[in-house]
Amino acid sequence: MPKYQFLTDEWVEAAKAIHEEHAGEESVPHVVRMNLIITAVPFGEGELNAHMDTSDGTMTMDTTHLEGPDLTVTLDYDTAKAILVDGDPQAGMQAFMGGKIKVQGDMTKLMAMQLGMSPTAATDAVTVAQLIQDITE
Repeated sequence: MPKYQFLTDEWVEAAKAIHEEHAGEESVPHVVRMNLIITAVPFGEGELNAHMDTSDGTMTMDTTHLEGPDLTVTLDYDTAKAILVDGDPQAGMQAFMGGKIKVQGDMTKLMAMQLGMSPTAATDAVTVAQLIQDITE
């Protein structure tokens, strides 16, 4: 299976394909529409706009911003990768406590989402997460 650098166009397309292949198998326990501003990106212009949307019961991610998000989170590339690919909520907490994550909007949505990322997540979601890890350099 080919590997792609996190958040490149190729990675986003491969991640979308994984989610589409497993549509209906995974579900997310919390609804959130979140814009992301990812800094210190090692390619492109150094900053990337993205979003996560779970409003349809599955997680959708793309490199655009949503209109009217619940919140906007600004974080660096390495922290985003640790949270979104490695599934390491502790990295997120440490970065937040260290001032490396800025949140504008409904903080309770972010907190609820982090609880949903626990190791007790549904097996299908864990399978999808593993497949995403497998395609990531």
